[in-house]
Amino acid sequence: MSDQNDTPAGGTISSELLHSPPRVVNVGLAVFAADLDAQDVDVVHVDWRPPAGGDKDLARLLSMLTD
Repeated sequence: MSDQNDTPAGGTISSELLHSPPRVVNVGLAVFAADLDAQDVDVVHVDWRPPAGGDKDLARLLSMLTD
């Protein structure tokens, strides 16, 4: 018996993946990581923010400095 199952899309899902506790990489808002951590979910938080705080014009200008 295989440890993988076919999916409707033709891919496979590892049975180990479905039967093991979730492990999460949280990118952005720390509150999501804190909530998962409070529920004993294995979570790694990445403190990421959009360049220039999401200001597209400022981000474009900043990108010109690195070119």
